[in-house]
Amino acid sequence: MNTILFKKLRDDGLISEASFTRIRAVNDIKLFSLHWEITTILYLGVLLLTTGLAILVYKNIDTISHQVILIFIGLVSAAGFIYCFKRKRPYSVSKVESPNIVFDYILLLSCLTFIIFIGYIQYQYHVFGDQYGLATLVPMIVLFFCAYFFDHLGILSLAITNLCAWAGITVTPLEILKANDFNSDTIIITAILLGIGLTIAGLLTKKQQLKPHFAFTYTNFGMHLLFIGIVSALFQFEKVYLLWFIALTAVAFFFYKEAFRLKSFYMALVLTLYEYIGISYVVIRVLFNTLNGELGSVYLACFYFIGSAVALILFLVRMNKKLKSA
Repeated sequence: MNTILFKKLRDDGLISEASFTRIRAVNDIKLFSLHWEITTILYLGVLLLTTGLAILVYKNIDTISHQVILIFIGLVSAAGFIYCFKRKRPYSVSKVESPNIVFDYILLLSCLTFIIFIGYIQYQYHVFGDQYGLATLVPMIVLFFCAYFFDHLGILSLAITNLCAWAGITVTPLEILKANDFNSDTIIITAILLGIGLTIAGLLTKKQQLKPHFAFTYTNFGMHLLFIGIVSALFQFEKVYLLWFIALTAVAFFFYKEAFRLKSFYMALVLTLYEYIGISYVVIRVLFNTLNGELGSVYLACFYFIGSAVALILFLVRMNKKLKSA
């Protein structure tokens, strides 16, 4: 509202002081946005519907024919995709806004029901045989296509998660069927390679300006996979744990530079916590090895955790100030 205009009208005697006061009071009332409330309700609706479908399948697997359940799930997914294809805006390598508020949620519902559909037909009819990697590869391709074609960050996250599942199943094709019998070394190396790949994908996405707003999602997944893989290797490969600690510090330094480039306290917090885990492991290991596990090593470990916790908090506070002033 143009209060300057009404003030001029008041000064010219065209409106009274009381009218001007009422107008200014109305203008001072801030509009309340329902955006987050509506989006939360829509997300909950999608999650509840997909959860309900899963429960329906589980509880009525013996009373409702598999074909009826599959047809119903397939129709829900197909109807959602048809709606999205008809309503989508033209593709662009930059960010594309959704045509309306429900578009993103219908797309999310379509993708989730598609995943349920593929999982169900594989479980019930073994359409991919023993090629369990194919059962995750097909949804992964569809999810990546939808993420880029419809410009949806949520679907991209699902696609990356599916990529991790596909990689895990591919490198352990037989062990995945045996309870608690994973090849730890293979999984750790796979996680590290995936983390490197996703981090590079994030950098290239930004550099090539191909959906640059996807960069942080790639980097976020890559960062966590890299850190988790290296920390796991630190524990797993005990003979060369110092080499893995050096690798952890190098990765932490890389993301430290990225945190300042992006001015992201979240990234700084994540790398600090993972590096702290690595430092603590090395310190405790050295203490117990040096003192042969005597009582003194326990006391020193307690003092270390107290002192390091204080130092960690001070470091994060200082880091936050530096990021704000950068």
